Amino acid sequence: MNYVEDLRKIVGHRPLILVGAVAIIIDDRNKILLQKRKTTSYGMWGLPGGLMELGESTEDTARREVYEEAGLTIGKLHLIDIFSGPDNFLKVSNGDEFYSVTAAYYTFEKEGEMRVDESESLELKYTDMYHLPDNMVKSHKRMIDKFLEVYSNPDKI
Repeated sequence: MNYVEDLRKIVGHRPLILVGAVAIIIDDRNKILLQKRKTTSYGMWGLPGGLMELGESTEDTARREVYEEAGLTIGKLHLIDIFSGPDNFLKVSNGDEFYSVTAAYYTFEKEGEMRVDESESLELKYTDMYHLPDNMVKSHKRMIDKFLEVYSNPDKI
């Protein structure tokens, strides 16, 4: 049982504010890791990440989610921004509603053998950060755009 499932038993489908984290993982070819999602936003491409569990930091959340979803251990994380507000409202297929407050990070440091967690992902792939798939999760596209704004200005890194 996880924190969100426990909350849902109490509040049902009513809107919640939930905190999450994602990671932009850049490989040695300057490509970023994308996940074709199986749960929220089925079939859409997005960043590995998810919702915070009790006692975690947002960095812990990003690391745990990347490991669970892609089998990778990530190193030093650099904060891109915090994303929140009406653009981060989600209503999932079971009727649950929530506003996401998401910390987006980037890293060049990764270890391990990439593998797809079939309970959460349909596919994982590295892709050119300047030529993203059309079927991207909109909030994740905004996060990548913000990263590119920072990344294209090395003084900000």
